[in-house]
Amino acid sequence: MKSVMVFFAFLALLFVLPFNAAAFEDEPEARQIMQSVRDRDNGDNAVMEQEMILIDKRGNQRVRKIKSFLKEFGDDTYSILFFVEPADVRNTAFLTYDYMDSGKEDDQWLYLPALNRVRRIAKADKSGSFMGSDFTYGDMTRADLDKFKYRLLREIEIEGKKHWLVESMPVDDEVVKEYGYTLVQAAVRQEDLIITRARFELDKAGMARYFMVHKTEVIQGIPTVLESSMTTKRNDATQHQTLLRQTSIQYDQDLPDELFTTTRMERGL
Repeated sequence: MKSVMVFFAFLALLFVLPFNAAAFEDEPEARQIMQSVRDRDNGDNAVMEQEMILIDKRGNQRVRKIKSFLKEFGDDTYSILFFVEPADVRNTAFLTYDYMDSGKEDDQWLYLPALNRVRRIAKADKSGSFMGSDFTYGDMTRADLDKFKYRLLREIEIEGKKHWLVESMPVDDEVVKEYGYTLVQAAVRQEDLIITRARFELDKAGMARYFMVHKTEVIQGIPTVLESSMTTKRNDATQHQTLLRQTSIQYDQDLPDELFTTTRMERGL
């Protein structure tokens, strides 16, 4: 895994230009890049096994194992994941209906075995932490493009690969409250439209989240992220980090529609 410190040094370079919110114009070229990112082929009917590693600021680690399923329903994407280990989170399930249509709010549900009930994730909770990780519920779906304005800052090179550096800003305070951040800068790799770096400026003084892709591979013709991380920092001091690793992934599997239901969540694996 590449040095996180190198990543933070890279991100520092992204903010050498002053940001003027009043002058932020929605640029068609930048928006088209982000539309292409949203539309890129992520594979269909996927079965994945993952590790989620939670690391606190003292370096203590907790490892969680997850099994996920994903299926395309027309232009929409449904996904469900089950926590497998450790015992305190086993059979916790999370279901997402990610709708392509702009203006249609995605649906999300969380099942907690200890409470034996399915809870719908409200729009107001989208910026909350997903299962104690540095990822939010909003990170688990593709953002609605119409809720942001975009501008292309410049082209950059990362690890020998050309990227577009795109800046995104919520269109109003309601979107800020929904997602919990005021500004995003993302590096989009041109060859496969994968966002390999991103900085999320949070709606809290001195707080930011840093996303980094550490490893990708083409699997069954699909460019796939195998290792990534999200790090939360306060005034450049790391507060917490989450690593995600794909330990197994298969596309084009035979997945029944009824797998992606709230009823199925309660049955576990």
